[in-house]
Amino acid sequence: MTDPTAPDAPPDTIFIRELRHQTLIGVYPWEREVTQAVELDLDFDLPGRHAADSRRLDDTIDYSQVVARVRAILDRHDEQLLETLSELIADTLLAEFRMPRLRLSLAKLNLMPGVKKLGITIERRRPAS
Repeated sequence: MTDPTAPDAPPDTIFIRELRHQTLIGVYPWEREVTQAVELDLDFDLPGRHAADSRRLDDTIDYSQVVARVRAILDRHDEQLLETLSELIADTLLAEFRMPRLRLSLAKLNLMPGVKKLGITIERRRPAS
């Protein structure tokens, strides 16, 4: 059995799937007036010690706070492109939480006939301190 505390052990990863929210996003005039449904999928690695062993919330990342922060960004941002909005979300989460790495997919839903989702996936790491 692999020792989860070994230095070369793969990190534990929290995932959040199909987080949906209404936001203003887009470059066309109508997109600046009417909110659209977007969907996010997030995967982020946990830092350091495994919470499964310690049973302490301080040893993990509180996913309810991550969801609340993402929703707050979607309510208040001024970005027009999914690409820049994705970067804003990633930069904010990496700075405010202790996640060493995250993978984020952001999609608009049902924007065009015959297209269920269109979007972008990015993966970013927290800068070494």
